[in-house]
This record gives sequence, C-alpha cells and structure tokens, in this order.
Amino acid sequence: MIALGCDHGGFELMQEVKKHLDEQKIAYKDFGTYDTKSTDYPIYAKKVVKSILSGESEKGILICGTGIGISITANRYKGIRAALCSDCFSAAATREHNDANILAMGGRVLGAGLACRIVDTFLNTPFSEGERHKRRIAMIDAPDEV
Repeated sequence: MIALGCDHGGFELMQEVKKHLDEQKIAYKDFGTYDTKSTDYPIYAKKVVKSILSGESEKGILICGTGIGISITANRYKGIRAALCSDCFSAAATREHNDANILAMGGRVLGAGLACRIVDTFLNTPFSEGERHKRRIAMIDAPDEV
C-alpha cells in the first residue's frame, strides 16, 4: 500500500501520479487534498506519516508546490525518511542508500512524464542492505544532543 498526500500546489500532479499507479494496478490510499483550494501541506504530510508509522502503508508519496515544505514536515518524525527528488538518479540513490520511505516532489517543478518515471524508480528500487547504509540510518534515527 502506498500512502498519497498533497496540497493544492501538488493536486494536479498527484492526479497524474494516481492515474499512473492505477494503470500499474498499484494499491494506494489517497489522504488528499481533493481539489485546488488553498490548504496547508502539513495536514497531508502528517496523514501519510501516520499511515507509514502504523504499518498501514509501506511507502508514501507527497507533493506540494516545490516539495520542500511537505518533505520538511514529514522528516520531523523518527523512522520517516522523506526524500525530495526531481530526477531518477536521486530517487534510486535515496532508496538504495537511505531506505527512504517517502518520495516528495514539486508539482510546480516537475512535468507528469518525469514525475511518473521518478515514482517508478522510487517504488522499484530496493534498499541495498549495506552495512554502512544501515549504520547511517541508525545514526539518523538515534536521538542525541546537538
């Protein structure tokens, strides 16, 4: 199960992503938004985060105007690694090296074709399971003093 969330700035691109997922028969849960009326992206980021942390969803896709704010919101939570990607190389690397569980994209930055290729790359690239990558993820998740 893939959890989806967007704000008004990501709504149109999310419609293209949903169509793409439907064509591939990939199950998803859409947490909104459901139109282009102005709304606050943290609402939808938190719904996707909750779905992943509860085990309801394996991964998530978040889209706002640039992808920046929605990814910052998601990354506030331990166990969430939201990666803002605008190319396929980054989508593959963040899965392989960081075991990212949320893909963030910018609806005002990407076209539908590239966004769907990034989604495919993100969803189909496994985590490498490499020792150094596991160690780094543990360091990211570890609470410590700054």
